[in-house]
Amino acid sequence: MKTQTAKILDGKALAGKIQQELSVAISELQTKVGRPPGLAVLMVGDNPASAAYVRNKEKACAKVGIASFGKHFAAETTQGELEEVIHTLNHDERVDGILVQLPLPNHLDAVGLLHQIDADKDADGLHPVNLGRLVRGETGLRSCTPAGVMRLLEEYKIPLQGKQAVVIGRSILVGKPMALMLLEADATVTIAHSRSHDLKAIAQNADILIAAAGRPGLISADMVKPGAVVVDVGMNRVTDASGNNRLVGDVDLESTAAVAGFITPVPGGVGPMTVALLLQNTFASYSRTVRK
Repeated sequence: MKTQTAKILDGKALAGKIQQELSVAISELQTKVGRPPGLAVLMVGDNPASAAYVRNKEKACAKVGIASFGKHFAAETTQGELEEVIHTLNHDERVDGILVQLPLPNHLDAVGLLHQIDADKDADGLHPVNLGRLVRGETGLRSCTPAGVMRLLEEYKIPLQGKQAVVIGRSILVGKPMALMLLEADATVTIAHSRSHDLKAIAQNADILIAAAGRPGLISADMVKPGAVVVDVGMNRVTDASGNNRLVGDVDLESTAAVAGFITPVPGGVGPMTVALLLQNTFASYSRTVRK
């Protein structure tokens, strides 16, 4: 049996550190502004996983001193009604960040709602304006999950310049912005996906391997270059033989940890960083309003 040699990239610990720093910064700025930062999370319907995510975000907000303006809507709420709420929040001076919790009921257009959010209040960093700023290397709100990965790599002083980085997954949520952020850090980036030929050979070439395909156990030890940095963005809920639910990533952690140099666990790796960067984005918007 191989033993673990990889160093754990502890996203939970770093997220706690970021929250402490934000708490101090918010406390200092609030005395000048006269109000705390505000985040509005819009949730439609009663998806249990979404409800849990929203509760986590609201708890994290309370911990650092961000006011929550969460709004929960019935599943039958119309597109027009939600757009009206977003327009109101865009003009509400107490609200610095807005996000729509996904997934939405089938009759709603998530992209259409995202386009209604003021780009400077886009806490998720997914508005076309913010993605355009990322492409151009301009300052703007960054997509939370890939920005969280970059912050984690920075914390552990992992060099990126000139390194071979492979991103598996090409979603607008993670894969594409992740590749752009790595490129911005002077890595040489390959994007692989479900149509890529010989994924194993592509993955084996990576100094930095980011798994963001949403497929449990996709990455096994024989796909990892010895000493590589493996970041598991996958969040997959699986049921074991006993009928118990558990959260697993896209990487087979046990076998891969014997080969990799650094690795993120699931849970406790990228997930907490996503929430921390959501708070960071809200604070960034808050700071900008103060400077106006």
